[in-house]
Amino acid sequence: MTVRRSKLQCYLHTIEGLTNNGPIKLSRLSLKVKINCSPLKAILLDLMGKQLVEQKQFKGNLVYVATPMARTVLSHFKDLAEFLPNVLTVYP
Repeated sequence: MTVRRSKLQCYLHTIEGLTNNGPIKLSRLSLKVKINCSPLKAILLDLMGKQLVEQKQFKGNLVYVATPMARTVLSHFKDLAEFLPNVLTVYP
């Protein structure tokens, strides 16, 4: 039996996938973070609204890039998960 990921986990995995892999297309990101394209597109639109992700044109392809603010959010969350390991079991 598999455990469903929470919305927070999906958002964090998406940000982490973008920071680790640089400018990446939607289909490649979908494979990296193991989320289907439709829900991933909704997550990316929400993250773009929060200015954590940018959508750019690169060599004729539409790619997504994490902003510096997204990297800051990810590092703060890792610090928080380290500080409260029993409470925050969200981040692996």
